[in-house]
Amino acid sequence: MKIFTPLLAFALLLFLGCGQQQQQQEKEDEGNEQQADEWILLFDGSNLDHWRNYLADTLSDKWQIQDGTLTLTGKGGGDIITKDEYENFELELEWKISEGGNSGVFFHVLEADSLEKVYFSGPEIQILDNDGHPDGKIPTHRAGDNYDLHSCTKETVKPVGEWNHLRVVVNNGHVEHWLNGEKVVEYDLGSPDWEARYQKSKFTKWPVYGRAGKGHIALQDHGDPVWFRNIRIRVLPAGT
Repeated sequence: MKIFTPLLAFALLLFLGCGQQQQQQEKEDEGNEQQADEWILLFDGSNLDHWRNYLADTLSDKWQIQDGTLTLTGKGGGDIITKDEYENFELELEWKISEGGNSGVFFHVLEADSLEKVYFSGPEIQILDNDGHPDGKIPTHRAGDNYDLHSCTKETVKPVGEWNHLRVVVNNGHVEHWLNGEKVVEYDLGSPDWEARYQKSKFTKWPVYGRAGKGHIALQDHGDPVWFRNIRIRVLPAGT
């Protein structure tokens, strides 16, 4: 007859506990992978729950939902940011700019009292009426550019008033801009090439520019009406 000693009982409980912890960790890891691969709707045309003004807890009423679009109706709305921060991600949205208009999409935006504007820290994907705005004559300031650092390799932007599809991939410092289905900009944050371009840019005033590694997505109020729709983001698993 075998004797079930306290020591044996303790060992059995320890073994079962370790097994349960391993199973729980495996479930959590699997859940994190699934969550990382899922698209999150940042704007689906029905609410603005994912957004607030930069350096504020509220959202200006000049940013409105009109006909299912996120619309900046006029100057004074302020830049807006996502409530959550993102590191490695794939972002998709559609944008349309007004005649002569200017705006932008930013990522890795930091918030601090010393950082008055979103562009003090976050790289920008330029939104512009290339033909009607003076910046359209400046390389690196045109629609789709990495503002003031990289020009688009090809012209894929649609005429003012038409919708453009933007896809941005940020993965371990590697950045891609896709405009209307074609890759137009590609660079690596912090690389020697990026550093050289940064040193020639307007952003040397702000040493945190492009170096955060993680931050908010931002949409810019540059004083001109601009429209966004179908904004979604997918967190990329670490190490991909």
